Amino acid sequence: MSDTEAFLRAHTAIAAPALVPEISLHLATEITPIWQATEAWLAQEGIEPPFWAFAWPGSQAMARLILDAPPHAAGRRVLDFAAGCGLAAIAAAQAGAALAEAAEIDPLAIAAIRLNAALNNVAVTPLDGDVVGAPCRWDLILAGDVCYEAPMTAHILPWLRAMAAAGAEVWLADPGRAYVPREGLAEMARFAVPVTRELEDRDMREVTIARLLP
Repeated sequence: MSDTEAFLRAHTAIAAPALVPEISLHLATEITPIWQATEAWLAQEGIEPPFWAFAWPGSQAMARLILDAPPHAAGRRVLDFAAGCGLAAIAAAQAGAALAEAAEIDPLAIAAIRLNAALNNVAVTPLDGDVVGAPCRWDLILAGDVCYEAPMTAHILPWLRAMAAAGAEVWLADPGRAYVPREGLAEMARFAVPVTRELEDRDMREVTIARLLP
């Protein structure tokens, strides 16, 4: 076991997301302890929050939709973009995706994706680094809860629209963040996702899943 895997196991517990009980993940129960532990372990302050340690509502909603309707992913090349813990990619793999990839820029997230895929006995390929700008080689791109900051949205949205124009089906799962686009979306489904006040200002988030139009 690598030092990274040992760290992840030591600071998480195996749990199932509220909306997707079929999938088990290595998750943190509180954000402050895992954040502080990550800073101490990396000997670096001011790092990004440990997004990989939580099953965010957008990813839960996409995973639920895929598991309820496997043909969305079955036989297709699927990318879980800004994947966090890899939940949506795991659901795609369980639904029979020909290829399930999960892209993340955080090395700890990459390690978490590997652990979580192994925990669920599915094949998910982590992609370490920023895939924005890459040519389209996917049939379905899953982007859950990615429009929470203006710089992030400005960085990724043109590329996601280009992927849609190149023939990929691109899903945006939005739980009401400020910077989600208001045009060029075709709504597919809505889910009420239980959330924790450790991460949100309420107990439930309504997540809209929409197809991004080119």
